[in-house]
Amino acid sequence: MNQTPVTVVTGFLGSGKTTLISDVLGQTPDRRLAVIVNEFGEKNVDGAILRSEQLEHCEILDLEGGLIAYAEASNFVPTLRELQKRRHRFDHVLIETSGLAVPTAVYVVLENPEFAADFVLDATLAVVDTPLLLGGDFENGGEASQAAVQSLFDAQLEHADVVVLNKIDALTEYDLLRAEGDVRARAPKVRFLELAYGAKLDPQLTLGLKLHGLQGAAHHGPVRSAPQDGSAPLEDQATLDGHSHGDLGAHLHSMSTHMHFHVHDTGWQSFTLKSAQPQDAARLPIILEDLARKFPVLRAKGFARVAGGVQTLQAVRTRVDTETRPGTLDASELVFIGYHINRKKVIAVLSGATGTVWE
Repeated sequence: MNQTPVTVVTGFLGSGKTTLISDVLGQTPDRRLAVIVNEFGEKNVDGAILRSEQLEHCEILDLEGGLIAYAEASNFVPTLRELQKRRHRFDHVLIETSGLAVPTAVYVVLENPEFAADFVLDATLAVVDTPLLLGGDFENGGEASQAAVQSLFDAQLEHADVVVLNKIDALTEYDLLRAEGDVRARAPKVRFLELAYGAKLDPQLTLGLKLHGLQGAAHHGPVRSAPQDGSAPLEDQATLDGHSHGDLGAHLHSMSTHMHFHVHDTGWQSFTLKSAQPQDAARLPIILEDLARKFPVLRAKGFARVAGGVQTLQAVRTRVDTETRPGTLDASELVFIGYHINRKKVIAVLSGATGTVWE
């Protein structure tokens, strides 16, 4: 059976999924890749960022306006059908889920008889913003937003095969041990933990892991728990952690949890704001920091029209990263994601602070 492998990349808002995928794409010019990018919001910023790399061996497909869902009402199923018709053109499919998603919907669709003969789950990677983890941002402090964040973060780890500790360049070995201990306590069945310095991960730790599919399939990448005497990794990787090997049973046992996040918790909100006027490249990041302090904005990202080109903004709470490139833009667009955030209040503060009209 010649199935196309599928790697799912999950992780909470702002963990660095897109940056990690972009680096993997750049390191694998010999692989023909299809990348499905799902964002919770009206505009797919991450897909635009990946597409800007202009990599000829990759095709980027956007899923906007919601979360990958089980039913055909979701645009995920039609997108997968289109890939299925021309899957001979691709060696591997990557799916970047929304930062508010638990990836079980992907598993259910892949196991549907319509797709099971043509696609197989290779592995699920959960990318973690390690400084936020160590800072206690994923702990339940009693507030509704904190409880929602912790529950969703823990569920993403629970359904992962590999956890990637990202944004670790300034951390000590002691910090990394604490982070690994925290992840293991939250999700003891995670198979491997990997470290991403500079948001880079060896493609051998991302593609072709073969952690699902035929019974007895072996892991072909480096293993942290492998013997140190030069012998080969264990043929049955399940013995390392008790995870089932050869089906998705271990991933699907918490389906009700997934449905809770995607159906019942309406507190997660997203909206896109636009401005036709030029923005101040130095002030806009500071204003986004202030917005995160005033309102429960967990993530903001987008593109701004500034002097000298186009500014890309990526904000995780009060941490804002920017990059300005040559180019033109008709209007600035920013996507805001948070828990019970008020669009009108954000517009008022953003317009007042920038001295421009946002709507």
